[in-house]
Amino acid sequence: MSIGLTDVGRKRNHNEDSFLLDTDLQLFVVADGMGGHAGGGTASTLAVRTIDKELRKLWELPDSPFRWKTSLQDSPLPQHLRAAVECSCIEIFNAAQSDPRLSGMGTTVIALLLHHEHALFAHVGDSRAYLVRKGFIQQISEDHSLVNEQVKAGMITLEEAKHSNYRNIITRSVGFEEEVQVDILGLLSEPNDIFILCSDGLANAVEDEEMKKIALSAPSFEEIPKRLIALANERGGDDNITVVIVKRIS
Repeated sequence: MSIGLTDVGRKRNHNEDSFLLDTDLQLFVVADGMGGHAGGGTASTLAVRTIDKELRKLWELPDSPFRWKTSLQDSPLPQHLRAAVECSCIEIFNAAQSDPRLSGMGTTVIALLLHHEHALFAHVGDSRAYLVRKGFIQQISEDHSLVNEQVKAGMITLEEAKHSNYRNIITRSVGFEEEVQVDILGLLSEPNDIFILCSDGLANAVEDEEMKKIALSAPSFEEIPKRLIALANERGGDDNITVVIVKRIS
């Protein structure tokens, strides 16, 4: 099961976020663009379209790795997922070079690829992936952001990071330069796992435990993203808000 929803928020006049639900491939992506009205929206759209296009080409091959059942360590899919994000980086960078209106654009990417019991993630920037399992929530991705670097260095606390004036500064993005380092993570999924992919418009406004509570107590699956976005907007809606919810049934 999967559902996605995006909202402009209460402070912005346009939405630079994009998301993807490809149920054939079991591929789900959230991208948060930056670079102004034209640039940000273009970058995030190019990211989700290119990642989907590259993996769909792989999926359509007669002997596609999507049809293999291997261990997580032996699967070639993590590297193909990485390559798809790298391709999107080149597409965005080249588009920016050819159009001065798009100069300097880039985007975050958080992507989830489910394959049998494997959950594979590709991550750049500060959009996030969470796992809700057996009454607990865990952040899977690690922000590529200035404040996260400061927290890891012991310069500020987690509480200070939440209120820092620099919390929206990211240290890595897709498309701003021609190449990007993509974090790839993998885990074994279990039935009833719930994955939450979101832009920082949600993560900066809603606590992890609040996300978990809504994910587990909403009256229907379709209500989860609606309630998360409504809560972020109640708290100011300072940024675009995008949420993708994926639940593994079996």
